[in-house]
Amino acid sequence: MESVDKSLERLQTDYIDFYYLHYDDEKTPVAETLEAFAEMVKSGKVKHIAASNISPARLKESLEYSTHNNLPKYEVFQPLYNLVERSGYETDYAPIVAEYGLTVFPYSALVSGFLSGKYRSEADFNKSPRGQGAANYLNEKGLNVLNALDKVAEKHNSVPATVALAWLSAQPNIGGPIASATSREQLAQILSVTELNLDAEDLKLLDEVSK
Repeated sequence: MESVDKSLERLQTDYIDFYYLHYDDEKTPVAETLEAFAEMVKSGKVKHIAASNISPARLKESLEYSTHNNLPKYEVFQPLYNLVERSGYETDYAPIVAEYGLTVFPYSALVSGFLSGKYRSEADFNKSPRGQGAANYLNEKGLNVLNALDKVAEKHNSVPATVALAWLSAQPNIGGPIASATSREQLAQILSVTELNLDAEDLKLLDEVSK
């Protein structure tokens, strides 16, 4: 409870809308964590709870414990999920998300800028301090994804970053992608995702190249 009080003081507010378990240590019993969250909610200092960086087994165990004990349950899940990092979420987490009706806000939606098309060769990594973070994706699959993003972006008079976020937003149970901006131009690209509706052909192409 002390950490919540400190957060409220820093935020200068009376309550926190969503309080996250950002990293699960896998040692603390889920019952202990969820009972503590329940006290926070009961006090009115926290409205809802959410989770990120938790194993599929621990996530399901937590949701089951909350359900069986009539405690607040995680309502939001924040995983790593994007066009070049699909398998972990779709295989291990998506079934749990669907079963318990969680809303998903994926982080690293643009993979350190890689899905913006900014990095297409090793020489491009010097364009930004985050450039080296994209190095692992500069392979055949990554380049195929970028080419598909280019194609769809041209079709809609958009840009790859917006298309990548639109694809993510179109997936089941996604509340919205988490992406950062370092300029007004990048912010405009992120916000314009709400106006871009990808059709079935677009989604099929992006699905195929990103498998």
